[in-house]
Amino acid sequence: MLKAGRTHTLTVSRISDYGLYLENEEHDEVLLPNRYVSLTDKPGDRKEVFVYHDSEDRLVATTETPLLRVGEAGFLKVVDKTVHGAFLDWGLVGKDLFLPNRNQQGGILAGHSYVVYLYEDSVTGRCVATNKLKAFIDNDQITVRPREEVGLLVASESPIGYRVIVNSRHWGMIYRDQIFRPVAVGDRLRGFVRRITEDNRIDITLQQQGFAQVRDSAQTLLELLRQNGGHLPLNDDSDPEEVRRLTAMSKKTFKRSVGMLLKQGTVEMNDRGIQIRK
Repeated sequence: MLKAGRTHTLTVSRISDYGLYLENEEHDEVLLPNRYVSLTDKPGDRKEVFVYHDSEDRLVATTETPLLRVGEAGFLKVVDKTVHGAFLDWGLVGKDLFLPNRNQQGGILAGHSYVVYLYEDSVTGRCVATNKLKAFIDNDQITVRPREEVGLLVASESPIGYRVIVNSRHWGMIYRDQIFRPVAVGDRLRGFVRRITEDNRIDITLQQQGFAQVRDSAQTLLELLRQNGGHLPLNDDSDPEEVRRLTAMSKKTFKRSVGMLLKQGTVEMNDRGIQIRK
């Protein structure tokens, strides 16, 4: 069954004056308008498309990539407001995402961006946004595990760090002492589950743990050296803040990474800093 808000891989079933008709295995059809069609398209071709409702409530397909799909959280900009709700830039030309008044929490202002979740309305089947996240983002049943790589959306900032949405499903926290690069609300990041507490809090780190972290950080440091003419003015005596500024690493991770590169014979270190061996 074709549903709005999802990406489908469909087969071209026929060509019309308005575009291509695509069908799934159940022979449900949807129109891909001419603006997304090329002269080489023909019946039998397979096409990956995103399906949504147009302004006349008909399902239609596009080859454009939306900023959000059903079941995902994102940071979208309000492009218009009416008495019924707000409209968000969804990444689709000529089609904005509706954020009804009933789904709004706090003041919503045109031109500002907000963390929202996209779901399918159970009555109309249309894609709808909400920034009342409690019904969709929770930690009741944790579906991630320690050390797992996860997708993150930075949702808010607090004195202790940043609250993040994990895999569009759970709440997590990145503490300030675990951050070694600029982070802002709305950023999409990759991170790792650092730990899960007994009360189902999820602590997140942006760096891998253990040997994998050192290995990857060593490669990052080597690439930074190459980008800076083979030399960085850092060594064991460097200030931790200077290390963080130049490498986006903690002093501890930097030293471990240097140690691995020294052991490999890739770099050398002296009073002036670290440099690639010639």
